[in-house]
Amino acid sequence: MIGRVRQFVRAVTARVTDEDRAYVASVLPEQAVPLFYAMHRADQRHALNVTRTAMALADERERDGARVNRALLERCALLHDVGRRRGDLDIFGKVACVLLVHVFPARSKRWADNGTSAMLRVYYHHPQIGAELLRGIGLFLEASIIERHHAPAQATDPIELTLLRAADEAN
Repeated sequence: MIGRVRQFVRAVTARVTDEDRAYVASVLPEQAVPLFYAMHRADQRHALNVTRTAMALADERERDGARVNRALLERCALLHDVGRRRGDLDIFGKVACVLLVHVFPARSKRWADNGTSAMLRVYYHHPQIGAELLRGIGLFLEASIIERHHAPAQATDPIELTLLRAADEAN
């Protein structure tokens, strides 16, 4: 519960600096930049934090001899929540979803899957929504990772997906 309160405070106070904007422009292909900025500012800040954590985790794994496609990981971390666009699921909508999922887990999933609640649909399916957006601009490899970032881990998962999951969970 304390973690959720902390997450809410971070979301309400989220800022993206000029330095952050320059970083995003230097990492993402031009056609992906509008997808990043279509997210709510809190999700942009979250993505930047996830990226920082993912790159630190990659450093650790590389010291242990792992081979990480750092450029791919960096793009995936910045874009992993593009399926949640500003207006689809903002801060208070996410709070409502978290509460609904906690109190009515089966019903919430059913409402998401049958189209009863657009907000819950985005909450549950934003990885797949984001992957479709990325495929639409030709980022197929990124889409294949991002669509699985909330799926259960598999032994065959690429290291970039494993690191993205860990970084997302830490933020």
